[in-house]
Amino acid sequence: MKSSKFLIIALISVFTISVKVSAQKTAAVDITKVVRTVNRTINMTSAGQNPVLHINANPGPGLAIIKHRDFKNGEIEFEVKGEDVFQKSFVGFAFHIQNDSTYQAIYFRPFNFRAEDALRKKHAVQYISVPDNDWPKLRSSFPLKYEQPLGTEVNPTEWFKVRIKVDAKMISVYVNENPKPCLEVVSLGNLNSGKIAFWVGHESAGDFRNLKITAN
Repeated sequence: MKSSKFLIIALISVFTISVKVSAQKTAAVDITKVVRTVNRTINMTSAGQNPVLHINANPGPGLAIIKHRDFKNGEIEFEVKGEDVFQKSFVGFAFHIQNDSTYQAIYFRPFNFRAEDALRKKHAVQYISVPDNDWPKLRSSFPLKYEQPLGTEVNPTEWFKVRIKVDAKMISVYVNENPKPCLEVVSLGNLNSGKIAFWVGHESAGDFRNLKITAN
C-alpha cells in the first residue's frame, strides 16, 4: 500500500486555509471549519505571500486543533515566532491528541535561546506527554533528557523553521536547516494517533505559518 500524504497550508486569504488531501485536489475553506480552539482565540493576517496564524496569550496552555483526519506517523513542518520575554513565550505543536488535555507536544522557549545562563540555554526545546508527563515531572526525574539546547544560533524574536519527525516510538526535532536533531526522544505513554494542533503555553501568544503535514 502506498504512503498516504496530506498537506495543510495557509493561503494568502486572511480567513481561509487550504486543505490538500492529495496532489490532485485542493479546497479552500473557512478557517473556523477546520480549526477548533482550546483556551485561546485566533486570527489570521497576511504579510506578503505568507499568511500568519496568531494565537493570543492566556493563562494555561492553549491549542488550535486542526479538524482533519488523525495523524499517526510522519513529519510535521512549520515556521514559528515567539518572544524574548522571560517565562512568557512557549510555542510549538501538539499531536496524537485524544482530548483537550491528553496529547504529546514539542515546544520551544525562545527566551532561553540566547540566555547567558548555560543551564537556561539547555531548556530551549521540550518534549511533553500530558497529563502524566508534563515538563516539571520530566525535568525533575530525567534532567536534560526531554529538553535540550537548539545546537544552532536562532534569534528568539524572528521566524524559525521546525521539522518534527514522528516514528512509531521515536520523535526527532530539527530546527532551520540543521541536519542534526536538537532533540531526540522515545515517546512516553501509549499515544500513537490523534488530532494535531498549534500549541502555546502559559501566558504565551504565538505566530505560525507554512504548516505542512506528511503522514506515512
